[in-house]
Amino acid sequence: MTPYTDMSECRRLLSHGSRSFYIASHFLPRALRESASGLYAFCRIADDLVDLGDDPRQALVTLHQRLNQIYDGRPENHPIDRVLSQIVIDHKLPRGLLDALLEGFEWDTEGRDYHTLAEVCDYGARVAGTVGVMMAVLMGVKDHATLARAADLGVAMQLTNICRDVGEDARAGRLYLPRDLMQEAGVDPEAFLRNPVPSPQLTQVLKKLLAEAERRYQLADEGIRQLPRGCRPGILAARRLYAEIGQTVVDNNYDSISQRAVVSRARKIQILIGLIRGPAAAPEYMLEPCATENQFLIDAIPHTEDWQRPSRPRDFSAKAEWMLELFMVMKERDEMAIHGQPQERD
Repeated sequence: MTPYTDMSECRRLLSHGSRSFYIASHFLPRALRESASGLYAFCRIADDLVDLGDDPRQALVTLHQRLNQIYDGRPENHPIDRVLSQIVIDHKLPRGLLDALLEGFEWDTEGRDYHTLAEVCDYGARVAGTVGVMMAVLMGVKDHATLARAADLGVAMQLTNICRDVGEDARAGRLYLPRDLMQEAGVDPEAFLRNPVPSPQLTQVLKKLLAEAERRYQLADEGIRQLPRGCRPGILAARRLYAEIGQTVVDNNYDSISQRAVVSRARKIQILIGLIRGPAAAPEYMLEPCATENQFLIDAIPHTEDWQRPSRPRDFSAKAEWMLELFMVMKERDEMAIHGQPQERD
């Protein structure tokens, strides 16, 4: 096996990924596409092993063992492990970020309840904030303020996911809406799980989550302006395409039970054309402190001189001009658990 053939396997997994992320990927530099697709591939197989396997807890043990070998420089004889091992070396990717992602998967296997919005964001930090920070690291971002905004973007996307998938999740016996907010609005969480139906009371809860997502998207916009110039269009595309999913939930009168929010192709084209104009400058957002639930991700970033040095990722391609397909900020991880098989994604 060669680095190129290993990366081909990563691209194959990418081809089944999110349509929004796939579209956004075309606006990223080639070197980042390669590293990001390798990172995505590991996240994808980890998700599949936990959600689709017969023994999720053993799958998590196995995944931690595979990470041990990757960080020891002796990856399993598997193309995705070999590629991730090289990404870890090239980008000095902190182990704590991948461990945090697996912790989020573990919370799913435990069937954890989330009572407050802060607890939902704790979960979002693990399954999505991690991806935002890791992507920023792959871009060469070193400063903590920009990394904090990357984590905000990941959590915003996860809140959007939760609002879009509330009906599918409930029918699968999962509830990610804050139970306290549901009860305050007059929705009994257990009754909702037994019979999920749209209601004005549920709309109140979804409005609060989408408002928090929008607040974090606004914070993330200034972080995107701090990224290397060649990386900005791809991340901005992903941010705007994903935020539009939340807007589609609104346009559907907050009914995420009987229908799924899907952004039309025409609207996606409009959004991509709009990338010509980036977000307005708001430097004060960079002064916003890191969200409490995201701080442990920033703490996982080393402060050493060696880590601060710029890194040069290697070329996995057979030819320098090869266009690799990629994954961008976060995969919609819950669909595999709900449907039991890959679903065409937005």
